[in-house]
Amino acid sequence: MQKEWYVVNTYSGHENKVKEKLEMRANSMGMEDYILRVVVPETTEIEIKDGVKKEKLKKMFPGYILVEMIMTDEAWFIVRNTPGVTGFIGSSGKGAKPFPLTLPEVDKILGSMGLRRVELESDFEVGTMVKVINGPFASMYGKVKNIDLDNQKIEVTLDLFGQETIVELELTEIEKA
Repeated sequence: MQKEWYVVNTYSGHENKVKEKLEMRANSMGMEDYILRVVVPETTEIEIKDGVKKEKLKKMFPGYILVEMIMTDEAWFIVRNTPGVTGFIGSSGKGAKPFPLTLPEVDKILGSMGLRRVELESDFEVGTMVKVINGPFASMYGKVKNIDLDNQKIEVTLDLFGQETIVELELTEIEKA
């Protein structure tokens, strides 16, 4: 099972309360390894009122939160039954599990908030084994050779036709093996 991002529908205006309750429930039930991150998508807007600049947080998707989780029956049950949650987006209902967001969708939403799906500093270091999930080298495995924090790129050594080759990849193209 792999971790993926899901969109959870909540009562509008209760997104932060649901986030707190969900994090508390995951913690108290020992599910921190399955319910990994809960994010309320917000952007900062500058508002000028009476000649005074004010920064205001605005919800990107009122009534929705993003949850990074490993979809097991127990994790699904905990999220669905958290007070304030009305359901998952991408589920046909009738007990069907939802479809996760695609990686480009997640990267776009988190990127607009100044967040990243993958934290280079903590998730990868030189020598870490990774799997390429997108692009021409998809489904190949390799080792991290170099990390470029400024450009959010990573160099990976892949075995191409029996020869080690260094390839520069985007973060959206890899995951930890």
